Amino acid sequence: METININLPQNGYNVFVGNGIINQLFKMIKSHSLNKNLFFVIDKNVHSLYSTQIDLINSKYKGKVNLIKIEASEKLKSFKTMEKIYANLLENDYSRDTLLIAIGGGIVGDICGFVAATFSRGIQSVQIPTTLLSAVDSSVGGKTGINFENTKNIIGAFNQPNFVLIDVNFLKTLSKVELLSGLGEIVKYAYLTNIQFYKYVKKNINEVFSKNLKIFTKIIEETVRFKGDVVISDEKETGNRKMLNLGHTFAHAFEVETKFELKHGQAVIVGIASSLFLSFKIGLISKLKLDELLELIYIFKDEIRIGRINFDNAISIMQRDKKNKDGKIKFVLIKDIGNILIDVEANRDDIIYSLENGIGVFKWK
Repeated sequence: METININLPQNGYNVFVGNGIINQLFKMIKSHSLNKNLFFVIDKNVHSLYSTQIDLINSKYKGKVNLIKIEASEKLKSFKTMEKIYANLLENDYSRDTLLIAIGGGIVGDICGFVAATFSRGIQSVQIPTTLLSAVDSSVGGKTGINFENTKNIIGAFNQPNFVLIDVNFLKTLSKVELLSGLGEIVKYAYLTNIQFYKYVKKNINEVFSKNLKIFTKIIEETVRFKGDVVISDEKETGNRKMLNLGHTFAHAFEVETKFELKHGQAVIVGIASSLFLSFKIGLISKLKLDELLELIYIFKDEIRIGRINFDNAISIMQRDKKNKDGKIKFVLIKDIGNILIDVEANRDDIIYSLENGIGVFKWK
C-alpha cells in the first residue's frame, strides 16, 4: 500500500493506494481517530457488484452504521439527491459526530463532499473512489458540488476529506466506457506534467483497457501526487490550480449540450483537442507542435462519438463557467507539455474554429 500525503496547511490528509485495502477501512478510521457513527453512501451499481464484501465489512463493525444507495448520474447530481441523503441522516438520528463514507465514482464523491460540508455545518468524510476517473482526479482536492440549471458543479464548496482510500481492485469490473472516461483525466495529466509521464501514458493506453492493475496503480499514484502538489500550492483555485481545468471549459459545454450522453472523461478528451486547436489559432504553438501534441488525442479518434453541437449554445454555456471574470471566457491553454497558460481569452471566431476542429477529430453519431 502506498501512502500519499496531501500536506495542506489546514485539513491535510492521506491518500492510500493499494489492492484489497478496503478491508483496512475500519483500522484506518481508528488510526485517524475519526467519528464512530458511520453513514455510508454508495452507488447502486457498485453495491450490486460488491454487496457481499461491503455487507460483510459492515457486519463486523460494533458501532452505529447505516447505508444508503443512490443512483449516480449527472441528471441526479442535484438537490433532489442531496435531500434524500439529508433526510436519511435525520431519520437515523445522525448529527455532527458523523463520519460520512462515500463509495462510488465522482458523482457520488462530489455530492457526498457537499453534504459533508453542509450537514450540521460540517461533518467528517472519507472518499472511496470506485472508478478510474474518480481515483485519478475527483476524489482528491476537496472540490464538491452539484449541477443546477444546466450548469455543471455551479453550487458547491471546497471541503477536504479526512482521508481517501483507493482500492484498485474496484477497477476490475469497469466497462470500457468507464475506462475511457477515466482516461480523459489521465490524458489531461499527461499534458500537464512532463514528457516522461506523457510517453508512459501514450505507451500504456491498451494496458489501461486491459485492466492491468500494476499500470492502474502507477498512473493513480503519479496523478494523485501531481494534483496534490498543485492543490497544496493553491487550495481554493485562485491561481495555479486552474491548470487542472485544461480542456474542461469546452468539456462542460459538450456535456450539457449533449444532455450528458457524452461522459465527462470523453468530453475532456474532446475539450483538450479543442484547447490544442485554440492554442494554435491564437499563436501559442506552431502547426508542427500542434500535430505533435495531437498524437495522443488521435489514439481516441475512433473511440469517441459525438453528436452535433450547437456552437452558439456551447459558447453560451462556457460563458456561465464559474471561473470566468467580467463576463469573459477564461481558457486553460498549452505551449508545450508541462507549459500551461491560465486565464487566456479568445475572440468568438477563434473559439468557433477550435470547436469545429476539436470536434472534427472524432466520429459523428
